[in-house]
Amino acid sequence: MRSVMLVVMLGLLFAAPASADPVPAAVPACTVTDPRLAELSGLVADDQHWYAITDGGTSAKVWVLGKDCQVQDSITGAVDPYDVEDLARGADGTFWLSDTGDNDEDRDTIALISLTPAGEAAIHRLTYPDGRHDAEALLLDPAGVPYVITKNPLGTADVYRPAGPLASPGPTPLTHVVSVRLRSTDTPGGPVPGVVGSVVVTGASTSADGTAIALRTYTDAYVFPMRDGDVVAALEEKPVRVPLPNEPQGEAIAFQPDGSLVSGSESGRENAAQSMNVVAGAAALVAPEPPPDVTKSRSASKVSGKQEEKEGLAAIPAAAVTVAVIGVIYLLFRSMRRRRTN
Repeated sequence: MRSVMLVVMLGLLFAAPASADPVPAAVPACTVTDPRLAELSGLVADDQHWYAITDGGTSAKVWVLGKDCQVQDSITGAVDPYDVEDLARGADGTFWLSDTGDNDEDRDTIALISLTPAGEAAIHRLTYPDGRHDAEALLLDPAGVPYVITKNPLGTADVYRPAGPLASPGPTPLTHVVSVRLRSTDTPGGPVPGVVGSVVVTGASTSADGTAIALRTYTDAYVFPMRDGDVVAALEEKPVRVPLPNEPQGEAIAFQPDGSLVSGSESGRENAAQSMNVVAGAAALVAPEPPPDVTKSRSASKVSGKQEEKEGLAAIPAAAVTVAVIGVIYLLFRSMRRRRTN
């Protein structure tokens, strides 16, 4: 029975790759050459800057980049993280560093680190309700509630949020709120061979206007429509898949204020350069349809009704012919059987 279950699970994971609807292609914006960003892992954006974090380090640090990919400044807080993986920013300008990496799943707690633009940092420890997980993605909803998203090689990302207000240092318990299932794709990229890299969630972002959510894997971005700031309902919707460029270890994703998506990757080598890539109009891919014009709708309904009536009348003779043919074949078949019997 277990082997059958495993075959079914693998069949779901390695089924025909998910196809993408026509979407804007990612365009290189500039190239990151600063060796301090070789392990670029998380991004947020405003009109003038990108803000980035890297894996590791001995302090909570956010790098400030111009839109030319050049480092202009950094913001540092006196907190020593374990494994920072993603970055989000609240409406008040506070940065939230997701210290949730746990490759070996040996951490009793994970943490979120708040960092103000002035460098004031605080740690907020969290505990899972169902054991240890590795997580590389963080979302903030429009109200500032954080959501931690796990990295699962079988393609099911589990999403957790705090059960109550964040405490410092905590811990605050997390509660599981939704699971997101991703199918494998044939988009190239990532450090993991085969299809696994196309189903593990490595980053996340919420659009500035709160109408869209993006999750990314090593190879693709998935844009979900969000209404009324409801992250759980959004992640239960069908997303639009956006293939990303062939990035060696793509973990960073961020909506820009204009609704475009910017993605970034670890270079894998200290002196290697990597492009920042922008997908124009990504949030608009899931924008709600405008309300229909009532007059046009009624007119279209009348035309549609007449057309359906014509098609229905035209279908009657065809149906009659079909029934007649089936009847003739049936009678011939019975006649042949009688002859063989006699």
